[in-house]
Amino acid sequence: MEKTQQSKYSSTLASKMAGIFFILAAASSIAGLLLYDPILNGADDLAQGAAHGDQVILGAVMELILVVSAVGTSITMFPYLRKYNQTLALGHVCFRFMEAVIIVIGIVGVLSLLTLSRSFAGAAAPDAAAYEASGVLLKAIHDWTFLLGPNFMLGVNTMLYSYIFYKSGLVPRFIPILGMTGAAAVFAAALFEMFGVFEQLSVWGALLSLPVAANEMTLAVWLIAKGFSRSPRIPALKAA
Repeated sequence: MEKTQQSKYSSTLASKMAGIFFILAAASSIAGLLLYDPILNGADDLAQGAAHGDQVILGAVMELILVVSAVGTSITMFPYLRKYNQTLALGHVCFRFMEAVIIVIGIVGVLSLLTLSRSFAGAAAPDAAAYEASGVLLKAIHDWTFLLGPNFMLGVNTMLYSYIFYKSGLVPRFIPILGMTGAAAVFAAALFEMFGVFEQLSVWGALLSLPVAANEMTLAVWLIAKGFSRSPRIPALKAA
């Protein structure tokens, strides 16, 4: 009886933590993008980056919270997902870690751009063309990591965990259906952006990203409020 209660408590805590991590990931990603605005989208970005250095660093901190939260979702859900499909559950963890690594590379790119901006602001007679060329390269690193991490890899790992949820019944079926739809849409958006069909920050990009964002928030609220189902549709795999 005591063991059953401990297992129930552990499951409840894990589901709530997963939900909180999803919300933290969404909030920190938006905050980071907004805080980066002076150095990535400003009219005089090199000068503006140095002038808003603390804001840019805060944006990097927000993205580090995003990294921790993204990895946290995979770690907290893994023990439950692996009961129904060990291969896909492990794949989800791996792709989530790959997403996190790509985001970290983007953070390094932005912080390097900040260093360049401060160097430009402090130089007596800077070579504007050379600084601008370096700035373009560092911005490109951020833009590509933003595309490959929170779009391409996000589509893959969302599809993996949503499929397990759909088959197992750990959450209501409408949530993984929304998740698989969102995963396909954000994956398609990444491909269209890679081939230049539309820009990363565009109306079409935003529309194709809405389903996966809606899925994550719906899943987060459900996990915090209800947790994983104790009456799944299919039995868990037997331990080896």
